[in-house]
Amino acid sequence: MTLTRFSAERGPRERALPRRLLTTTACALTLLTGTTALPAMAQVAGEAAASRSYDIPAQPLANALRTFGRQSGLQVSLPAEAARGGSSARVSGTLSAEAALSQLLAGTGLSYRISNGVVVVGAQPPAATNDAAPADGATVLDKIHVTGERTATSVSSVNIGAEQLEARNPASIADVFRDEAGVSVGSSIPTSQKVYVNGLEETTLAVTIDGSRQNNRVFHHNATNLIDPSLLKAVDVDAGIAPADAGPGALAGSIAYETKDVKDLLSEDGFGGMVSETYNSNSRTFTTGLGGWGMQDGFEFLGFLNYGKGSNYEAGNGAEVRGTETNLLSGLGKFAYEADSGDRFEISHERVRDDAERPYRANASAVTTGRPWEPLYRNYKLDRDNTVFTYTDTTPEGWWDPTIRLAYSHSSVKTPIFYNAGGGVGASYAGQGESGSLNGKVENKFTLENGTVVAGLDFYSDRIELDTAVNTEDARERARNVGIYSQARLEPLDAMRLSFGGRADKQWFEGTTGQEWDHQGLSGNASVEYDLTSFLTAKAGASHVWAGIPLAEAFIMNPAWNYGSSGPEVTTANNVMAGLEFHHDGYTAGANLFRNRISDARVAKWASASANLNYDVETHGFEISTGYDWIDGFIKVKYAHIEAEIDGKPADSDTGNYLTTPVGNIITVSAAHLFADWGLRIGTDMEFAPEYKDGATTYASYQVVNLYTEWKPEQLPHMTFRAEVQNLFNETYASRATYGQEFGNVTPLYEPGRTFLLSVRATF
Repeated sequence: MTLTRFSAERGPRERALPRRLLTTTACALTLLTGTTALPAMAQVAGEAAASRSYDIPAQPLANALRTFGRQSGLQVSLPAEAARGGSSARVSGTLSAEAALSQLLAGTGLSYRISNGVVVVGAQPPAATNDAAPADGATVLDKIHVTGERTATSVSSVNIGAEQLEARNPASIADVFRDEAGVSVGSSIPTSQKVYVNGLEETTLAVTIDGSRQNNRVFHHNATNLIDPSLLKAVDVDAGIAPADAGPGALAGSIAYETKDVKDLLSEDGFGGMVSETYNSNSRTFTTGLGGWGMQDGFEFLGFLNYGKGSNYEAGNGAEVRGTETNLLSGLGKFAYEADSGDRFEISHERVRDDAERPYRANASAVTTGRPWEPLYRNYKLDRDNTVFTYTDTTPEGWWDPTIRLAYSHSSVKTPIFYNAGGGVGASYAGQGESGSLNGKVENKFTLENGTVVAGLDFYSDRIELDTAVNTEDARERARNVGIYSQARLEPLDAMRLSFGGRADKQWFEGTTGQEWDHQGLSGNASVEYDLTSFLTAKAGASHVWAGIPLAEAFIMNPAWNYGSSGPEVTTANNVMAGLEFHHDGYTAGANLFRNRISDARVAKWASASANLNYDVETHGFEISTGYDWIDGFIKVKYAHIEAEIDGKPADSDTGNYLTTPVGNIITVSAAHLFADWGLRIGTDMEFAPEYKDGATTYASYQVVNLYTEWKPEQLPHMTFRAEVQNLFNETYASRATYGQEFGNVTPLYEPGRTFLLSVRATF
């Protein structure tokens, strides 16, 4: 096991002040004393006229209308008697809401009306009434915002939209994925959480935030991408096989994070805002959120700010886990202008800062190394920011549907570097690791009769560097890449959906010594879905990915590295996946098999001869899922079995830095139900990890149950109250993907014990 050479400590911890809760409560009371008719968000008839992309298979009517609500952005009211025994027609293509709804209801004999952003099925036609109230005995589906057009055929994907994010109310990226068995998140604190898809670490995927490439290999003890999930509106994951337009370096797939937009909150000219407060009982943490947005005459603005402050939490055994305090500040700002012609210009800036005492190695509670000069704790200051400019045409015509994007992403970690000053006495000097990526693309989507073709050019200019108070240790690596790509998404037959594409990339790599090498390569992907019957779909896919030379981590960079005459090897990957999906009368089931192989994955070490260390990595396994959806709720069960190997041997979490981690077997259960008459939603999610033996290592089992309830009173439509209990049975455990559980000298970061979360949000 290789351990780095750094450490530190910090003064007394600060504690959250109860008066912050009083301040925010006063704000909420101020809103309460005002009019109770303030809407949660504007509703407009323009939603019905706007053209959107629809893909709704024939299915039970209630489920089809639920899907229509998601894809149209409209609220749907369905009389209970109309839901019984009815089936919908298939809807596919770019249509107005009126046209899509007419297709969906064809043959049912049901009428409808659309008024003020509400669809009432089984109602009199618009000429007979202008009243948009729900029909008698109707169940009203909450308005669900469109989270982005998704026409790709994806053999294995995770798509988390605004409705799901709101239901999960995530405080960290682990909460975002907590009911996804195939996606694991290691560590218990946001500053060191890493995401693993099918067992492969996120730096092996093409990760973007609002379309901006992320290149954040700064320190392997820290998070790769620190994200405040309260700013997100959607997360899309392509596991294993990513399309060519997902960007370069998609060795094991892609993750696309999208932050909130003004049009997710307003659909006509106007203004709005929100204030929220959440209290965590375990760590006595208060998190305050403030937001404001507006839209007028084509101009849009949006601003969000979140601040969290609290103490260390306690694990299930009652022991305080030091170095887990919260001191997080995040913000998002966007400004856009959309002309009458449809030309849209948007610029956004998002920033997250975490500044607190952490364990010496931030992803482990303690590591026994026999180095007395290393303190147990030190301060870490982590900053990540993302700036994006995007041009699109919101009213494309014919073959002209362009996107132009220019972005810059940056991440840095400041922490003292410790060394032996003699006789085991520790001394330190300042250290800062940084990564940055200037990136962009120019692409156009060509709309055909049976699908679309996207073609474009993208580029990145990445750097990773270490700056210290000892100038002889400063080092930097750089990489530049230009790629051209095309991706077709077609429906050649009514029962078949086909996606295929490729890209060609040219990369220039510069080492810490100033030596330069250039390489080029080709990537390709193909996937297909075929409806065997009206309720059973088969799917399969494969990809080959060329990723060039990955940059090394900042905190292990060595200006004296010996790259040799030919430099590091380029990294490639080969992925295959296959599966079946079943859907009938609200019931769903699926099974996927996958194998991902990455060749010559670079994970350099500090020693001068270790600049070109490479590993061959493989993960393989399967995922099985089943579920049932009804108008007011759902239940889903997922089981994933994931095995990981490095150079043909069982993987461990140290050799697997930036590559993979042992996962084994994970079972997730999630369920929720909305009592529409009361505005009350209740739900649960659970994770079960059976004991897992991988080689000589046995990983302990654990079971975690979370419960929540959320209330939106009819009398106060702008208020939301939520209560949640996490780790209900007070389990003492570390999540399966958490670092160091294989090693006897490592105490892993245990997850929080039983925790109560109370929150209130006012939207106006």
